[in-house]
Amino acid sequence: MVGGAAAAADGNGNGNGIGKDGGSINPTPTRLPLSMKLLRPLLLVAVLATVFLGVFALLLGGSAYSVLPRFFLPDALSAPSSSRQRAQQPCAGDGKAPLQRWTRAPASPSAWHNMTEEELLWAASWRPAIGKYPYRRVPKVAFLFLTAGPLHLAPLWEKFFAGAGSRTELYSIYVHATPGYSGPKKFPRSSPFHRRHVPSKVVQWGEPTMFDAERRLLANALLDPANDRFVLVSESCIPLFNFTVVYDYLTGSSHSFVNAFDDPGPGGLGRYNGALAPEVTPEQWRKGSQWFELARDLAVTVVADERYYPKFREHCRPGCYVDEHYLPTVLTAVAPARIANRSVTWTDWSRGGAHPATFGEGDIDEAFLTRLTTEVDQKTCEYNGQPSQVCFLFARKFAPNTLKPLLKLAPKFLGYG
Repeated sequence: MVGGAAAAADGNGNGNGIGKDGGSINPTPTRLPLSMKLLRPLLLVAVLATVFLGVFALLLGGSAYSVLPRFFLPDALSAPSSSRQRAQQPCAGDGKAPLQRWTRAPASPSAWHNMTEEELLWAASWRPAIGKYPYRRVPKVAFLFLTAGPLHLAPLWEKFFAGAGSRTELYSIYVHATPGYSGPKKFPRSSPFHRRHVPSKVVQWGEPTMFDAERRLLANALLDPANDRFVLVSESCIPLFNFTVVYDYLTGSSHSFVNAFDDPGPGGLGRYNGALAPEVTPEQWRKGSQWFELARDLAVTVVADERYYPKFREHCRPGCYVDEHYLPTVLTAVAPARIANRSVTWTDWSRGGAHPATFGEGDIDEAFLTRLTTEVDQKTCEYNGQPSQVCFLFARKFAPNTLKPLLKLAPKFLGYG
């Protein structure tokens, strides 16, 4: 009985652990916990996904990478058990650092990148599905300079931006100039315009290429997740108030500033092309100023538009002008409650013609600047549902020779310099 019990004990007729062939039996392998078995395929999927995103980001270029999530994968299999337990627990602290790591703008001060137009528009069209930010976000105002070449009034704008003090995170600058223009190299590191030119294409007045450039500026600015308001200006624009007034006015507004009105005349409805239907009907057709200001979600809508913009680009040709009709028409159709139906850029059309008045050195005096910054030219408008006597934040068109008198008078009459 003892021998039988022994034989039963090892299952092979041997109680001493020796097999039929005289070799030793392998001990039973140590089993991994069930949680570790499940974790291995998940980690493999995560690693493969991270590699894919990394390769994809490299293909897009460094700037686009800033808008994509960056993942940290702990080595859970090789880490001590205590580390594994901590990794499975909710993150300690307020969680700001990881979020800010991938929502921040590119570290480089340069706005240049190597993306194609198609890649740029795609990268800029990303938007979070959840509207509320899970971290303290300081909104930036993006100033989009559409220029043929030199920024003759840059010294005045530099005085304006100096009003932000050390808080340079409150604004960003993007400049679209004629391809090959060498002006960007002339701005020193101390200038806010240093290396802020974006890849550009040739722009022709009155052609769809004008709004192509405006879209391109929006797309470049959207690559920075902190940019919240986007205002289009030109090389002939000047700020009418100091930085604090402009920043608070734009970031505090519940509307975007797009001028849109129904013009039944030959310069309005007379430009409508029936080929724009059915996307755009004659009843939806609007006209307005080229100089816009947009909130971030509407800027994404413009950049990502594959319904209306191709139609405008094909069928709105001179004497139909995309930069005067596209934004007023489309935003009136898709987001009428979101726009203020006015521009924040003042222009003087009293002299008639296809272009507004241009002011020269002889026009710049105390009386003129007083008019621009008071109700004489500011008039009265509505701001967040309330009457306001500040309606225009910028003015144009100012010739290069106005720089000297503007620099002299700006501290007293414009509040900066």
